[in-house]
This record gives sequence, C-alpha cells and structure tokens, in this order.
Amino acid sequence: MTAPVAIVTGGSSGIGELTAHQLNERGFTVYAAARRTDRMKGLERSGIRTRALDLTVDRSMQDLVEGVVAEQGRVDLLINNAGFGAFGAVETVAMADAKAQFEVNVFGLARMTQLVLPHMRAARRGRVINVSSIAGYVAEPYGGWYHASKHAVEGLSDCLRMEMKPFGVDIILVEPGPVRTEWNAIAANSLVASSKGTPYAKQAKATRRALKAMNSSILAVPASRVAEVIVTAALNEKPSARYPVGRRAAAIMIAGKYLPTKAVDAVTGLLYHAR
Repeated sequence: MTAPVAIVTGGSSGIGELTAHQLNERGFTVYAAARRTDRMKGLERSGIRTRALDLTVDRSMQDLVEGVVAEQGRVDLLINNAGFGAFGAVETVAMADAKAQFEVNVFGLARMTQLVLPHMRAARRGRVINVSSIAGYVAEPYGGWYHASKHAVEGLSDCLRMEMKPFGVDIILVEPGPVRTEWNAIAANSLVASSKGTPYAKQAKATRRALKAMNSSILAVPASRVAEVIVTAALNEKPSARYPVGRRAAAIMIAGKYLPTKAVDAVTGLLYHAR
C-alpha cells in the first residue's frame, strides 16, 4: 500500500510545523499548508510538500484539496490546525475582527472538512482531526470571541462524528491546555491593543500578564507534545473522540464540568483580574 496522505493546515510554525515533521517521519506523504509559505523552507528540505492556503478564500481551499487528490488520488488525513486568537472585551473587539476569527477558526475548518469528506466517504475510510482547545469547555475574561469559536468547533465536531460514523470516517478533537508557543504573546498584545482607552484597560493588562506567564508555567506543555498527541490520534486503530493534552487540560475540563459555575468564575477571576 502506498503511503497515507495527510494535509496539515497552519503548517508554517508551532504545532502545525511539528506535526508535519512527525507525520513525515512516520511515513505519511504530508502536505503542509499555510499563508506564510516563506516560513516553510525547512519543511521542504525534509521532503514535505508545502502549499499556500488562505482559509478565508474558498478558491484557495478548493485548489489545495483538488491538487492533492490530483497528485495522490486521495486524502487519508486532514488536520485542521490553523487558527488564531484575537483577545479583548466582547464590547470593544471590532465585529470585523470577531468575524475574521470565526472565518478562520470555524468556517475555514468546516470548509476544508467539506472538501475532503467526499473522497473519504468514497474510500470508506479517513480521519479528520480538529485542533480545538480547553477554551471550548471553559471561559476566561477577554477571550469571548476566541472561546466562542472553540465552543463552535467542539459542537461541530460532535455532530460530524455521528454523521460520518456510517461511512468509516473518524472525527477527532485534540484539546490542548496551556501550550508554550508564540500564540500567548500574540493574544496578549491583541488584548491590550483592543482595550486601550476603554474601561477595560487596567484589567486587560492584568490578563496580559497571565497570558504571557503561560509560556513559563510548569503546567504548560511544549508544542511538540501537542504534535505527538495529534500523531497518536492519527495512528490509533481505534481512536478516542477526544484527546485532552496536558494535566492542566484534564483538570480544567473536569472542574468546568462538575464545579458550580460561580466557583469556577471566582477561581478564574483570581488568575486574571487585577486586584
């Protein structure tokens, strides 16, 4: 049998880049896709195919999937990893920015899935792994639009999992807790920028400190660990529906499920609010 074929979105850095490398080492034919193609030279040197992808442009997504199918005859694995977080109070984040976040995190993910599913159904096998977050289970101040997008990914994936079961296609969620990546600093800076000159400016600075502290937290996991879990989910003959990543992820998910909402709010407030 020829090598299984995988598409990894958000492949230019962080979790996506590391996942592409690990799949390549496991014998997959890997297509890493991202907007920043100039940052994927290292992937190319490893024999990974790189492609341009803009998740806000339908033609870009169609061209990617059609091109992979034309070259390989199939798609066995789609890893929807691309996404971003624009933080700020729900009141102050511009609706254009909120919509852009949903366009990438939810609608781009959904459209990529729509495009590969006909090929997977025809083969009666395939796997879609959606990189979600514990943000899809819990909440934190000033992350409303990001959390809303991840809650949407959770719900969408649960529905898809049931829809695809009769066709032999697995839909899997990978749910990291805090991860040591550049994402934390980017989210923190967007928070301060969107809150400047508003009643939320003081609290935003406190939340920025909490976000940046995640990179040095012993409870945060490296991006390589998330990539390892994604590859485990890709290779497992009987995969789980969900893969939390990191001890803090599991603990937060349990707390969010069983503790009273006001208790969770109080603990979260201690972490994020200025005193």
